[in-house]
Amino acid sequence: MSKKDAGIMYIINMRTILAAIAVIIAATAAPAQWRTLEPGLELARFPSPSYKNDSAATVNILRIDTKRHDLVLMNASHPDQGELMTARGWAKKERLTAAINAAMYQADYLKSVSYMKTSGHVNNTRVSKDKTILLFEPLAKNIPPVTIVDRDCDDYEKISKQYGSAVQSIRMISCSGGNVWQESAKRWSIAAVGTDKSGKILFMQSTAPHSVHEFINILLELPISIDRAMYMEGGGPSQMYIGASKDTLEFFGDFSAGGKAAAAPHLPNILGIRPRK
Repeated sequence: MSKKDAGIMYIINMRTILAAIAVIIAATAAPAQWRTLEPGLELARFPSPSYKNDSAATVNILRIDTKRHDLVLMNASHPDQGELMTARGWAKKERLTAAINAAMYQADYLKSVSYMKTSGHVNNTRVSKDKTILLFEPLAKNIPPVTIVDRDCDDYEKISKQYGSAVQSIRMISCSGGNVWQESAKRWSIAAVGTDKSGKILFMQSTAPHSVHEFINILLELPISIDRAMYMEGGGPSQMYIGASKDTLEFFGDFSAGGKAAAAPHLPNILGIRPRK
């Protein structure tokens, strides 16, 4: 072998080694760290790659098995539920194991921005242009307990008739698994809800401000098998509360310019979970 050929082989080998190292680093950068809080309820707190020197800046993900937990919607507009509370307050009052924002709300602090209902109460009848609708409270047997319908690739009119509850909000991931948000310099705390490829529900929250585009990219890189996701709230109102038997945790948002609120604000609409009877 000539010196030239040996040099070429050395470069090829080094590139192969470096590529293998890159794969190993990518695989270990955000190792799975799920902690079981209750049967069918797991929590992981992944360090945000956007805050490498801040261990407190985490992406908090609650993974919920729909075979063991029911998803429910609570509305202050409901005559039997009618008052604004924090996610923690809603969870305590309604005996929820966990709670997160149920989409953004209008200036009246009651009505959701888009379509929202249960089988017993309608909060907003308007189906907006937003692409994703979370459907739950199944009315038929042998269908998924929870699904996120994407109106670009699913037959919403057909599927929606099989469920009693619906929450519409902004799509984060396309039908093909891509990031659908444009990059922006604006950053804030984020609360989101998704499903993974096995059909489990994901409650997701980051108190540390991110752009939504950046946050979606992080979710797509994490070892959580995310399938679909929808934006629920941003900034100070974004919240997630967990009141499991093994742990109680409360997360609420920063404003886009930073500066954490002294207390979680009250919310009109909440998604929660209860153990299935």
